[in-house]
Amino acid sequence: MVNVAVLVSGGGTNLQALIDAKAAGSLPNAKLALVIASKPGVYALECAKAANISSEVVCRKDFDSQEAFDSAMLETLRRYDIGAVVLAGYLSIVGAPVVAAYPDKIINIHPSLIPSFCGAGYYGLRVHEAALKKGVKVTGATVHLVNEQYDDGRILLQKAVSVEEGDTPETLQKRVMKEAEWVILPKALDMITRGE
Repeated sequence: MVNVAVLVSGGGTNLQALIDAKAAGSLPNAKLALVIASKPGVYALECAKAANISSEVVCRKDFDSQEAFDSAMLETLRRYDIGAVVLAGYLSIVGAPVVAAYPDKIINIHPSLIPSFCGAGYYGLRVHEAALKKGVKVTGATVHLVNEQYDDGRILLQKAVSVEEGDTPETLQKRVMKEAEWVILPKALDMITRGE
């Protein structure tokens, strides 16, 4: 059984998808052991509490440097004997020391088909706004391994989602979550906890 930490910054919809997958038996080798929030008061912490998952807040602005933040993050992960990390709408940078401590064991969910609409500045609704502005007919979500670059690690899974006439960034975001993110994130976590 691999102890998994889920790093969050907001509402916890992807965290909830993992909680639901675990309850359904789809994550046999994963134990959702810890939720780390980038700031206090985010709804994802309520999801963790409701599922009896330990939680911590490790806030970047509480530290003088990226190095001090990375050190605190590593100490927190080690305290819970974490073996794999999921970035689920996590908006802080995971530094090189953390990436190095978990080679091929940190995954991120991104709400587009990488290499489209990814990299610095592309997160949340901004991704869907860009997709609609460009006029793409298909978008989706990608789960990739995390390295030191934004949205750059090896792709594990992708799922396409159609863009529909009259979509707003909000309607597109909901469809991408429901049809792609919540489907492929649990599958990717299952893959890395199985050692695939």
